[in-house]
Amino acid sequence: MAHFQLFSLKILQIFSLLLILLYPATVSCDCTCDKEDIQQNKAEALRYKLGAIAAILVAGAIGVSLPLLGTRIPALRPENDIFFMIKAFAAGVILATGFVHILPDAFESLTSPCLKESSPWGKFPFSGFIAMMSAIGTLMIDAFATGYYERQHQSKHKHVNAADEEHAGHVHVHTHATHGHAHGSASPSQELVLPELIRQRIISQVLEVGIVVHSVVIGISLGVSQSPDTIRPLVAALSFHQFFEGMGLGGCISQAQFKSVSVAIMGTFFSLTTPLGIAIGIGISSFYRDNSPTGLIVDGVFNSASAGILIYMALVDLLAADFMNPRLQSNVRLQIGVNLSLLLGTACMSVLAKWA
Repeated sequence: MAHFQLFSLKILQIFSLLLILLYPATVSCDCTCDKEDIQQNKAEALRYKLGAIAAILVAGAIGVSLPLLGTRIPALRPENDIFFMIKAFAAGVILATGFVHILPDAFESLTSPCLKESSPWGKFPFSGFIAMMSAIGTLMIDAFATGYYERQHQSKHKHVNAADEEHAGHVHVHTHATHGHAHGSASPSQELVLPELIRQRIISQVLEVGIVVHSVVIGISLGVSQSPDTIRPLVAALSFHQFFEGMGLGGCISQAQFKSVSVAIMGTFFSLTTPLGIAIGIGISSFYRDNSPTGLIVDGVFNSASAGILIYMALVDLLAADFMNPRLQSNVRLQIGVNLSLLLGTACMSVLAKWA
């Protein structure tokens, strides 16, 4: 019995020794590859990246152009009911982008084990904090900018009224009734339309900032990747991603009634941001590591800020304003349609989170 136990112990020791000796070999075998394979992967990855630049550029351009061209179609103009549904779909896309795509990525970056344990990033929920401060900052910019332009409009309006009164004092031919009619027909409509127009313009500009920051970050992430298996599904996913985001932004731009030149600049700027990010990523891929502490912190901070902007804009400026609109609340069928459009928009964008 003692001999059997001794023999079993020897067998166990030999097996353990073999396991210790063979395990590093298997690990090193899995982790090493020939230089030719690496070069071949880089060349294939570069081809996919160049294809991604073209595909995402076209998808973003089509997405942002559809709502803008829709203003030329009578059924899709902002004064029609269907525009509420289109805008709700776009807001759902933007909301899902913030909550499902960007914020989880920010949490993953800033809580990564690649960051040193002694650093403050793992000891405090910076992702949520930065997103919250970004949303508060957006609220402040929104409020201050709207107030500034409205005060300018009121000051200009007072000067116009004063000039009209002075002119009326010199010209005695005008009757009181005619004078009153002239002011009553022009001024109230301007007071109602212009502040709302200013607000829509501020909304579209702040929204574009949030989307652009996020688009550049995801473009760089794709550009630095050297794995064709990673890039291949991302090309399709990011194309749809940019298409839906473009629809959301294009709807806001069309409602802001910018001049044609401004519309073209904003649409082109949005379309180029992700391809530009990919190009930057290709340029820095030789020395940039996305899992380095600096890379993780930069990605996490920018994604957190972008998420805060998009979530605020979607909930406050896009959804709350329309859902509290008396026209929407007085029409049950329109209300149901808008809610379904919102859910459809969030669902479409959330499904894409599986790939991008």
